[in-house]
Amino acid sequence: MLRLENIKKTFNPGTVNEKCAVNGLSLHLKPGDFATIVGSNGAGKSTLLGAVAGSFYVDEGSIILDGKDITFMPEHRRSKVIGRLFQDPLKGTAPHMTIEENLALAYLRSSEGKAPFSRISRKDKEFFREQLSLLGMGLEDRMKQPVGLLSGGQRQALTLLMATMVPPQLLMLDEHTAALDPGTAEKVLELTQDIVERNHTTCLMVTHNMHQALTMGNRTLMMDDGRIVLDIQGEERKNMTVAGLLEKFRAGAGKDLDNDRILLSAEKEM
Repeated sequence: MLRLENIKKTFNPGTVNEKCAVNGLSLHLKPGDFATIVGSNGAGKSTLLGAVAGSFYVDEGSIILDGKDITFMPEHRRSKVIGRLFQDPLKGTAPHMTIEENLALAYLRSSEGKAPFSRISRKDKEFFREQLSLLGMGLEDRMKQPVGLLSGGQRQALTLLMATMVPPQLLMLDEHTAALDPGTAEKVLELTQDIVERNHTTCLMVTHNMHQALTMGNRTLMMDDGRIVLDIQGEERKNMTVAGLLEKFRAGAGKDLDNDRILLSAEKEM
């Protein structure tokens, strides 16, 4: 479903702020793969997602999605087939528009055969209500309310629904629960798991939680210095412990993991 071949991206080349954020990275995801990504600050995790989403063009390499070369496809065209959530719940929705209007924008952008400025039918609105009810937050009864009145967790759940209502070819989650309180984060993670499994969506999820990295999805990727140093799946991943994962990272990267949030989550699991 997704093939990254030797991609490289350097920001601010030729200046004192030059930073090689992704360095010769290759990754192949099969349809339905759900890969979690962990790594230190500056390892290139968010840059990897940005490269796939089209937030910038890579300097070298190629990006193939579902057999189509999207390496130089503009971001707005990729957004029709790639869903993306950010850490900040305020991103991804228009606060002054209603829940219904936000859903309509996402639906019309992603739906085949629908013009961007088409009218939403009664049947479409019924579909929105059905989808909102699956969140279990009562938002189906608040469709005329502005999104700005929702809590952070409700907005993130709504953004998740907007990104997956028309199932994308690829869903990318960039620490999408990190800014939420623990209870709300757990609810959004459950919704994420349900939606991904129900639609058999290919997914990349950046997380700082070691337990999530080993229990969600079917692959765990660890990044360092703009490259993937560890790719664990199958029986090896099933039997992997948090301590074992940290040791594997040490062996693959040649150094200890130094992300405080990741290490804190690891201590809770060990």
